[in-house]
Amino acid sequence: MSESEILEQLQLLRTKEVEEIRVLKEDFLAFRSVLVKQDDFKQFRGIAQQGGNVLFRYLDTPRS
Repeated sequence: MSESEILEQLQLLRTKEVEEIRVLKEDFLAFRSVLVKQDDFKQFRGIAQQGGNVLFRYLDTPRS
């Protein structure tokens, strides 16, 4: 997964065009490195799944 693909996925979550995105275990580190640089980082919630995949959702209010 390239940085541009990750940014595109994050934007889809922000605009509520998609409810959630699934990040595969092998793409997680690349995804996270881009995610933590976002100004609204705390509004993304990652939910771990069995097998190492993660579901990400966008929250209206930042998590604490």
